[in-house]
Amino acid sequence: MAVVQGRTRAQLRQSIGYNLGAVYVSSASGTGSTTTIVDNTLRGGDDNHNGKWVVFNDASASTVEASRVSDYVSSTTTLTVSPAFTNASVASDTYELWDDIYSPARIDDLINQAVIDATGQAYDPVEKLDLHTDGLTQRFDIPSGLSMIQNIYYRSTVDFTRLLSLNSAMDETVDSDITVTADTKIKKQGTASNRFVIAAGASAGDVATDSIAPKDISAYDYIEFWARSTVATSSGNLKILLDNTASCASPLETLDVPALSADTWTFCRVALANPRSDTAIISVGLEYDSDIGACTVWLDDISVVKNDSAQWVKMPRNLWRIDKEAKDIVFDNYAHGAARYSLLKLVGGDKPALLTTDSATSEIDEQYVIARATALAFASASGGPTTDPDNKNNMAGFWMGMSSSARRGFPLLTDIRLVE
Repeated sequence: MAVVQGRTRAQLRQSIGYNLGAVYVSSASGTGSTTTIVDNTLRGGDDNHNGKWVVFNDASASTVEASRVSDYVSSTTTLTVSPAFTNASVASDTYELWDDIYSPARIDDLINQAVIDATGQAYDPVEKLDLHTDGLTQRFDIPSGLSMIQNIYYRSTVDFTRLLSLNSAMDETVDSDITVTADTKIKKQGTASNRFVIAAGASAGDVATDSIAPKDISAYDYIEFWARSTVATSSGNLKILLDNTASCASPLETLDVPALSADTWTFCRVALANPRSDTAIISVGLEYDSDIGACTVWLDDISVVKNDSAQWVKMPRNLWRIDKEAKDIVFDNYAHGAARYSLLKLVGGDKPALLTTDSATSEIDEQYVIARATALAFASASGGPTTDPDNKNNMAGFWMGMSSSARRGFPLLTDIRLVE
């Protein structure tokens, strides 16, 4: 596996600059202005640094700005830049001073070019637990953040406790703006789900609850359930309540229901916030926490699980395929025999992200990125044989070879299926 240390774009750019022999990294030694940097470590005569590029890191404002040296005075070791920075430079503000032939913006672009060149051979590893089978559905939308899938696993067993099957309607306490019924047609598990018809007059804080026999769930760490809404919701518009007092009067757990797409069942997994205090849960509720207007919400099969107790089995590869055009996973009929009602784990990867800020970190081998971008930078400045006195062309070839060597260290991708 290629080593990824998570170096930032700024660190990568500086390493490339050192390879090029084109950057000086330092910090201001005194107070300057929005157009000047004072640094007593600078050497050279007047105007020696004119035309060079400056990347200025303002520590107080946490901003990074680029400019260009318009004048240098050796007696005061002062760089004058244009255009001006937003804030004045002060002692300890760091900066990069680049030779005029290498624009820092171009180096940033070459870093991203190196990342793009690796796409298809290197992926950022991703695992997704967004999908759950129901014995009927064969086609699933592929979750965002996956560009390829290598394997699919189904959860064969897990230590769980069901809090509510929701085969009958919640009836402990129900707000007057909410009507709860058992829905035997729109459901995911058992004989029914709970349908909550929420009137236009409902307001934030309205709840519907159901009582259960006392259950100690302090050993569990996740709650899982199905949810559906006739309107799209944001995370936290709806909440699941768990309490050791009747009618969820003072909830021990107030858990955000994840964002829901309109008229679509979503299998939800939410970490319990205070499991150690959940020793005698006797009431479970749904809270309408934001005024999203009149809507209908369904819930089904509320359970808690011990996440680390899960046993995973690989889904045979002949039982699933990728529909690239629709960005769907399509299962064969026989898949339901193996995983009729199971959480799925998708193991794959996403395209490595481009670095768009100086604080962004690399998702692939930095050795490759630095070598590749160095080669591209040398090549871009080499010119022809009569205008290359510094032998940049040969240096480009050397660093391209180094990048190829690093690329061979990428993990071997076998049996992957592309999503796009």
